[in-house]
Amino acid sequence: MFGIINFEVFLIAAILLNLTPGTDTMYIVSRSIAQGRTAGIYSALGISAGIVVHTFLAAFGLSVILMQSAFLFNLIKIAGAIYLAYLGIRMILTKNEAKEQQSLPKQSNKKIFLQGMITNVTNPKVALFFLAFLPQFIHTQSGVSTPTPFIILGLTFTLTGGIWCFITAYFSSMATSRLRGNSKVSTVLNRLTGIVFIAMGIKLLQTKQAS
Repeated sequence: MFGIINFEVFLIAAILLNLTPGTDTMYIVSRSIAQGRTAGIYSALGISAGIVVHTFLAAFGLSVILMQSAFLFNLIKIAGAIYLAYLGIRMILTKNEAKEQQSLPKQSNKKIFLQGMITNVTNPKVALFFLAFLPQFIHTQSGVSTPTPFIILGLTFTLTGGIWCFITAYFSSMATSRLRGNSKVSTVLNRLTGIVFIAMGIKLLQTKQAS
């Protein structure tokens, strides 16, 4: 459908990746603890808006590449597979350290939203991850040359991530220090996600070799 393959796998991976603690989660937790639930929700909205920006940038950029050359697109997929495997190995080997959240100065809801969005948009790791992750679920032989499949996948990722961000904001404003970082849970999630990354990278490389 729409040139998308293995959508169910994508959905599961997206949910798992969103559950893995990262910079965005820490920002939401910090704002929720510092200013309460409303601030946490606005920070979550800002981060979600940033992900939408990355979605459209990746969608139109990759669709142009696909329209021009399937060969170049496949090269990006291979590079993405290597990058995902690298991330996976790092997540498995690196022990998570729960960092104390610094007290943030109070800001207006508008500033919190913009700060969350800018923080996400200007993070090169997010852009690189989208370039590595989304192409794995696009059928390059289906003749798809529009950004539609990329947009659908990106918005799906945004939706699952947004739901998790709102849940994080809601409960972190109540639980305060307990949600600053559970090292055991974070380590398990990191290792599990690392295994998923490596598996996706291997599968992608095998697919390329077979073609």
